Amino acid sequence: MIDRPEGGERVVLVHLLLRHSEPPDLEEFRELALSAGAEVIDVTSTSREAPDAKYCIGKGKVQELQEMVAQNKIALALFDHSLTPAQERNLERELKCRVLDRTGLILDIFAQRARTYEGKLQVELAQLKHHASRLVRGWTHLERQKGGIGLRGPGETQLEVDRRLIRGRIKHIQARLEKVRKQRAEGRRTRQNASLCTVSLVGYTNAGKSTLFNVLTGSEVFVANKLFATLDPTLRRVTLEPFGDIICADTVGFIRQLPHGLVEAFRATLEETQDADLLLHVIDSQDELREAHIKQVEAVLAEIGAMEVPIIEVYNKIDLTDAPPKMFRDEAGVIRRVFVSAKTGAGLDLLKEAVIERLGNKMISGELCLLPNQYRERALLFEMGAVLDEALEDDGHWQLKIRLPKQKWDHLCGIDPALKMRWKQSEE
Repeated sequence: MIDRPEGGERVVLVHLLLRHSEPPDLEEFRELALSAGAEVIDVTSTSREAPDAKYCIGKGKVQELQEMVAQNKIALALFDHSLTPAQERNLERELKCRVLDRTGLILDIFAQRARTYEGKLQVELAQLKHHASRLVRGWTHLERQKGGIGLRGPGETQLEVDRRLIRGRIKHIQARLEKVRKQRAEGRRTRQNASLCTVSLVGYTNAGKSTLFNVLTGSEVFVANKLFATLDPTLRRVTLEPFGDIICADTVGFIRQLPHGLVEAFRATLEETQDADLLLHVIDSQDELREAHIKQVEAVLAEIGAMEVPIIEVYNKIDLTDAPPKMFRDEAGVIRRVFVSAKTGAGLDLLKEAVIERLGNKMISGELCLLPNQYRERALLFEMGAVLDEALEDDGHWQLKIRLPKQKWDHLCGIDPALKMRWKQSEE
């Protein structure tokens, strides 16, 4: 399902402007088409009160598209709007070319970008669910059961066979992704036990997340001026002095009208965002539609249950206006925004300072004296990876230097309240 021919296709872009809704971003849709490898031949728009039930657009616009497709030998019509299976079939019948809506286009781009085993499974699952309702288009002429005297018998139509095969494949992929989800959960538990905080980069597609990720971590994640250049998540360990090591995660970019099926398929990946200790919301500071894009990212974060995670807004690409790097705090003195340039490195020291400050209340460190009979508490601290150094005193007491998340410290003190009395250094 994820294989596609190399090279572009001659396409026409069709925009439907609904009078009582927010106008679509025409340039973004063009960028989506170019990212998929399309050769944009023409662009056309039409306005309506509501989508037409049969064609989505009006009959007059359909006739106009017929002439455009025939004259320019267009192979594909791309609609910046969701189409029902019936509308796709009706349009293909009239236009004599393939028709694809916004969801199908995004799925195609994801199919090209997927590199890891997990990413390919996630894309295939979303594609199967999307195409399941569109099978009738290809198989209405093939039937394995006949009508008439002497021809009736048990059997399935080819359409039913394909639907059954797709249901089986979806079930198989979901089982594999559930295994991946468990592996990711185990990896997160391991990092938590090692007292490592996770900082996840989120944001609208092409905002510069991967460039910033590479600068922060010294990695070489693929970077391109394309929508959805990054699809597969990447995790790297970073040392921030004097805080220590953290895990930095680069994630897939969000977009307007991100198909719900993709959000569901990539839930295992997006859980890295949901369970992070801090989110860096990377924003293109030069984007004229940045406010709308910020709201779109927040909507997706709310959908996956990540809005409760602390967020720092990182306004990227300040080098395009020669603006100085700076940091903004709210009325309570909490850092909310940092202006940086991932390309030139300007403001990265401020960003690291902001991350350390926001994560500071997540960790505590100090010295702890344990009695000989507190072996259970000592074992738990070692199991969490919180012990930095240990010395055994002559009287049998253990002197431990520890560093661990405040939440885990509070949990230990709940098990043994006497630990607070033996804590020799204040919290960070």
